[in-house]
Amino acid sequence: MTSSSPGSSAVLERQETTQRYPQARVIVLDDDENTFQHVVDCLRKIIPGMSEDNAWNLANKIDGQGSAEVWCGPLEQAELYHQQLQAEGLTMAPLERC
Repeated sequence: MTSSSPGSSAVLERQETTQRYPQARVIVLDDDENTFQHVVDCLRKIIPGMSEDNAWNLANKIDGQGSAEVWCGPLEQAELYHQQLQAEGLTMAPLERC
């Protein structure tokens, strides 16, 4: 314990910590229910900026490798895209942090 002279006060310094907003991956899984065209149409409709070529490449990756990350970004948006793709009938993996 330290003593201080009367009238003096301790000054606490504020520390700033920067925390990144949580990020998440949206992953579509392969299934026997959806056609390539349906997957492509859903990706183009729901994922902003998704080109037709990129959607077809992802559909082929989903079919060939069993899954593909179709989007990664802020958690809230990832939750929305995940929910929308699932509502369209796509088989979705649980959201993963990225």
